[in-house]
Amino acid sequence: MPTEKKGSARPLTSAERCAQAYEEYLREARGLARATIINYVPFIRSFLKDRFGDGPVILSHLLARDVVGFVLRQARRLHPKRAKLLTTAFRSFLQYVRYRGSTKLDLAAAVPVVANWSMSSIPRAIAADQVQQLLASIDRRTAIGRRDYAVLLLLARLGLRSGEVATLELDDIDWNAGQLSVHGKSGLRSELPLPAEVGQAIAAYLRRGRPHHTSRRVFLRAKAPLRGFQGASGVGSIVRHRLQRARLEAPTYGAHQFRHGLATDLLRHGASLGEIGELLGHHNPQTTTIYTKVDLDALRTLALPWPGGAR
Repeated sequence: MPTEKKGSARPLTSAERCAQAYEEYLREARGLARATIINYVPFIRSFLKDRFGDGPVILSHLLARDVVGFVLRQARRLHPKRAKLLTTAFRSFLQYVRYRGSTKLDLAAAVPVVANWSMSSIPRAIAADQVQQLLASIDRRTAIGRRDYAVLLLLARLGLRSGEVATLELDDIDWNAGQLSVHGKSGLRSELPLPAEVGQAIAAYLRRGRPHHTSRRVFLRAKAPLRGFQGASGVGSIVRHRLQRARLEAPTYGAHQFRHGLATDLLRHGASLGEIGELLGHHNPQTTTIYTKVDLDALRTLALPWPGGAR
């Protein structure tokens, strides 16, 4: 297995080394895309830490009940699509375990199937008053507070996906035009209006919070190694941490509930499904129809010009 990462402040645990070896297998042996690897590995790292703690990882000791128990506990807290990604990652990892010869059991077959019937339920949306409580709970006198406040505003006011926030770059912000260029799914780009509230929050972080660094990513990690978030999980971690600190009984601990919350609020204030789909970057109109299950003037407020050019 790979040894300690160069420049690490502490030796890697056995669970971290195992997760790192799995990551190298996905990259070198399977040739998977970087985005896929970034999505898979955090699930496996969490599982190994949950099962083995800081002790040695002995893959031959894994049992079906270990896998089933962890997946069921996690799936309850995740959006159905994220839960399906979790099970896909687990099947991949357990096939890797068998490939290594660590077990002869086909533990991949024990991974539960996550039901995800189309249009079967109302999207789990955070309420507008909960968003306000969450934002008000953040101490913006600190650098991390200014960063997290700006991240949450992008989720709540523009409905961005966590991955879109994570990959946002300095050059994507046109301060003079008051626009944001978003890199969406499949590499598609869209131009969105930058609300004054959101622009002010980002500017505050850039001026008095963001570490000096050559990275072009807008949002950087607060701890070493300093760099942009490697994927959506970094933004998801901010959401989970802030919800827990605020002690809010939100529908989930995930970032996607802000996207659903924005769409639901717009619908209730009279916005059309077409307008909502355009804001959220839905390229298939059918995707937006799920919001007809909830009962929407605010879209025009999002188009207010940026007052002056903050730099």
